[in-house]
Amino acid sequence: MNPASGAILSLAYILGLVSTAILGLRSTGLQDWERSGIALLGMGVLGVVAATIVPKLWRSGPKPRLWLAAAIVGAIAFVYFQVRMPQLAENDISKFVPQTGERAQEQVVTIQGKVDSIPRLTRNQRAQFWLEAIQLNEIEGSRDKPADVNKKVTGKLYVTVPLLQATGIYPGEAIAVTGILYKPKPVANPGGFDFQAFLAREGGFAGLSGRQITLPNTEISDRWGWWAVRQRIIRSQVRALGVPEGPLLSAMVIGNRSVDMPYDIRDSFVRIGLAHALAASGFQVSLILGVVLALTQRHSARIQFICGVVALLIFVGLTGVQPSVMRAAVMGFGGLIALVMKRKVKPLGSLLVAATILLVLNPLWIWDLGFQLSFLATLGLVVTVSPLTKKLDWLPPAIATLVAVPIAATVWTLPLQIYTFYLVSPYSLLANVISAPLISVISLGGFISALAALILPMAGSALAWLLYYPTHALIILVQYFSQLPGNTVAVGSISLLQMLGLYGLILLTWVHNWWQRRWWFAMLIALSLVAVPSWQTKAALFRVSVLSTMGQPVLVIQDQKQVLLVNSGDADTVDFTVLPFLQQQGVNQIDWGVAIDSQPASKSGWIQILKRLPIRTFYINFGTNSPTAAKNRASEEKNKTPKQDSSVEQDSSNSPKDTFTDTETIIRAVKSHQGILQNLPVKKDLQIGATTLKLISAYPTVLQMQIQDQTWLLMGDLKSADQRQLLSENLPRVQVLQWSGEPLILELLKALEPKVAIASSNSIDPETAQMMRQSNTKIYWTGKDGAIQWTPKGEFETTLETTESDGSLL
Repeated sequence: MNPASGAILSLAYILGLVSTAILGLRSTGLQDWERSGIALLGMGVLGVVAATIVPKLWRSGPKPRLWLAAAIVGAIAFVYFQVRMPQLAENDISKFVPQTGERAQEQVVTIQGKVDSIPRLTRNQRAQFWLEAIQLNEIEGSRDKPADVNKKVTGKLYVTVPLLQATGIYPGEAIAVTGILYKPKPVANPGGFDFQAFLAREGGFAGLSGRQITLPNTEISDRWGWWAVRQRIIRSQVRALGVPEGPLLSAMVIGNRSVDMPYDIRDSFVRIGLAHALAASGFQVSLILGVVLALTQRHSARIQFICGVVALLIFVGLTGVQPSVMRAAVMGFGGLIALVMKRKVKPLGSLLVAATILLVLNPLWIWDLGFQLSFLATLGLVVTVSPLTKKLDWLPPAIATLVAVPIAATVWTLPLQIYTFYLVSPYSLLANVISAPLISVISLGGFISALAALILPMAGSALAWLLYYPTHALIILVQYFSQLPGNTVAVGSISLLQMLGLYGLILLTWVHNWWQRRWWFAMLIALSLVAVPSWQTKAALFRVSVLSTMGQPVLVIQDQKQVLLVNSGDADTVDFTVLPFLQQQGVNQIDWGVAIDSQPASKSGWIQILKRLPIRTFYINFGTNSPTAAKNRASEEKNKTPKQDSSVEQDSSNSPKDTFTDTETIIRAVKSHQGILQNLPVKKDLQIGATTLKLISAYPTVLQMQIQDQTWLLMGDLKSADQRQLLSENLPRVQVLQWSGEPLILELLKALEPKVAIASSNSIDPETAQMMRQSNTKIYWTGKDGAIQWTPKGEFETTLETTESDGSLL
């Protein structure tokens, strides 16, 4: 088989795997077998068309039978992907998650199994690991059936437990975890993290919120494994450098999947486009092989090959089987074979062979983001660095290469990054160029330190200590860039066609001389392809979005290019819900922020937002939380009796000191962005853009909003007495009522007569829901429907499509 034929068959196999994207298009209403049939039929038609037409246009090219063979290979790849997809076994642990009723989801169980991964620290300061489930024991049964005891089960569980509970456990150890089983929910908010898809990619379909870990066996199992080697290296390097320098050094050597790096440092690297420095990949492989070959250059090619292969095996063992690592290792192995056979390496062909081999071993990697970014970045380096270096011939060769490498990698990965994350980093290229020497020194020195730690941990620590200043300098550099204004720019979501159009322009510029000479023209078209549709969409947009949040309701009003945010939620809500939504919408500035909840937890959310986005005008109801009032309350607290003091200490989160500190932090953050801070008055109309607000009550929270021709009423958790008091406020009839899902009195519902009711909760009081249905009020709630959006030209739209009846979820 000649190289051209092999390349066509390899591309056909990859395209066959790519065509499995049709399996995820469930909105078409077609069954899985119908979508599969369409995909296979399409491949057959393409094969016949190519076999008929291409030979006439390309007379010296492949014969018709090769194109037919390519269609068959693509079809085989499509089927092979589905065969390798994780399937639910008959006794998979996910099938034992209670399905009906809110309380049933809190069934406490004990799962016995074997630890499948080293525990990692989560953002919520809990430990997370994978567990191979073996046996299920329910603590107590339900009304319908007795408890399942000693039930044999299979499948992987995503387990989280309190941090101290996971101390000392290791992969392969038999443990029992007591907690609550759950199934991951689909994405409830636009732009949110798809936890369900994440578990499915890892072969898991359920999670366990653990409370306690017990060791059913007293026998000590084998504690050796690559995980133990990694821990030995990490401990050696952290001992010498401390935190965060030690974890950063380890992450740059063995990858951040095996290291608990502080999340603020990790986020800073990601924010400025240096995430690749924390992922073991081709850069480290190139350094390692370069050093090995340089040290063995006086020996025969056979000795060089053996030493190179040993180095690659050690590197893969340390980092684990990851797509980016395996791609680099396979290409490195190909380079070593070429060295032995004294043949010239063809980088593009080597990359294609590596992709095909890895996708044969694991076809599911075709949809792994790390795999995609790794191959696109490598493709950019292979085909773009050389032309760029020639364009930069006015610079010294070393500096020209240093500049060309990050540009090439960024150009080829940027469309996929925008499509996935909706963000670009303006400082990415500059940060990559400046940090390249530091990353090279740290990576190479860290690998030498890791090898020394395997032999003698103290020697590894001594070598790691020499890297303190380069590592510390890299952290300072990253933090500097991540704190600059506009360190990330939200582009907003782009369609699949837009992304393909961007890659089409990149390919044209690569293969066609006319476009190469006019690369600036291709760049202008690319910018227009992203910016023009986004500008047109925002220019005509008016949308109200009620986000699916736990606790405090969060509402976003988008009026053309202006954004009003009512409430923020706590810090976790901001990180996982509010900011991802704003990024997907391409929001880089909040025009008006309105804080109607005075609880400290909600203020922490605003502080988190102000770290990332400026707020031009911020409205907050100081009331009894103004700086003066807070100081007066603090003075009063000093004069309280000891008995009163003890009650204050029990709830320190609501103390005047904490409230005052949070308010002052918000004031400083708003002013640092040249924003305006305004008091939110009570019982006075406030015109904000095209929306009129009126805070009827600060505590409990009641906010009236006139949004175009609709009157909205947002209510917090009101007790019956508060609701009766609210009746005296002469409330208008409302079109939309948003409340906490707690019981409402009949008199209030009759006074408001809402057409639509939205509950920001996982459930609704059954009696309240019954009264609303009797008055023909349409009910939504975020726990079932996800985020709920309204536009003047359409009906209310929900993020989640559900078919259950209202009564089944009350």
